[in-house]
Amino acid sequence: MKLATRAVHAGQHPEPVTGAIMTPIFQTATFAQDAIAQHKGYEYARTQNPTREILEANLASLEGGAHGHAFASGLAAVTGLAMLMEAGDHLVCTSNLYGGTYRLLTTILAGFGLRATFVDTSDLGAVEEAIEGRTRLVFVESPTNPILTLTDLGAIAGLAKEHGIWSCVDNTFMSPIFQRPLEHGIDIVLHSTTKYLNGHSDVVGGVIITDDDSLSERLAHVQNTAGAVPSPFDSWLVLRGVKTLHLRMQAHDSHGRRIAEFLDADSRVGRVYYPGLVDHPQHRLAEEQMDGFGGMISFALDGFDAAERFVAALRVFTLAESLGGVESLVCHPGAMTHASVPEEERIALGIVPGLIRLSVGIEDVEDLIEDLDKALSAT
Repeated sequence: MKLATRAVHAGQHPEPVTGAIMTPIFQTATFAQDAIAQHKGYEYARTQNPTREILEANLASLEGGAHGHAFASGLAAVTGLAMLMEAGDHLVCTSNLYGGTYRLLTTILAGFGLRATFVDTSDLGAVEEAIEGRTRLVFVESPTNPILTLTDLGAIAGLAKEHGIWSCVDNTFMSPIFQRPLEHGIDIVLHSTTKYLNGHSDVVGGVIITDDDSLSERLAHVQNTAGAVPSPFDSWLVLRGVKTLHLRMQAHDSHGRRIAEFLDADSRVGRVYYPGLVDHPQHRLAEEQMDGFGGMISFALDGFDAAERFVAALRVFTLAESLGGVESLVCHPGAMTHASVPEEERIALGIVPGLIRLSVGIEDVEDLIEDLDKALSAT
């Protein structure tokens, strides 16, 4: 089946008792057993829940994977992945990483003896140089948050296999509609389901998807033992959102292209970061490994004061963290999503005081362009 059909149907069947078309919310903490250790496949909702299992099967299908494991947030999913490793183990990570992931790795997980080296993963030589004897994982964001740098997924997958280590891609920005890392040989795909997968800014969640049976068994153990699982209602909300994912992503992509072109042609705007622009340094790679360019755009204004005036003048875009909802959001990465990254490192990555990040929604694109145009006049 094609992606759009799987988005609506994968993992789902009419409920057998009533014939309900929509997946029920199995809002229960525990399940009755017929006799001691004799049950119907469900014992306790942390371990198994039918609503969550259907979501996991649906998302795994979209990514072309065999196994999905849902978590209570994107960072809970990253934590679950880290729990597969031991003190002294090492990760090679994309340098321009989401600030929350950076903070988790450098403060919490570092305290448990897990070490991380941050490099430009678009530079294969830099990745290989960073790999050492205790390296267990290469963790990649592509495109990165918020500079939208791409990594060659096939090359990273091949390098990881050469060294006998795992490769993981945070695919939150693209969704499986526009990018499916497992098809490029990547071992693990991770999402914040809060973002495009849910698409309505009303739930927090995460998921890890893999084709590796052994890895899946270990993830299931972590998921159950650590217990950072989404509620049945949260699982249902994401599952509901996924049914329109393919339609929403088409709108995000179409609007994103229009707005990126508008910003790129405007003399009031500095550098624009968007893989769909032909002058993006990795535009050709984007065309090769992605089926769309998405709705995430970053661009530079002339310093923090200009950025502050710009966001204050917006009327349709809302100043808020997060991304991937039907509504358009604007964010100042340096003061918001990436505030936990030291200033010197932020600047080196391109996260300058005037940097703005847009999550382009599905409103009328002419209204969005008019809103941006008026706000730019205030800078």
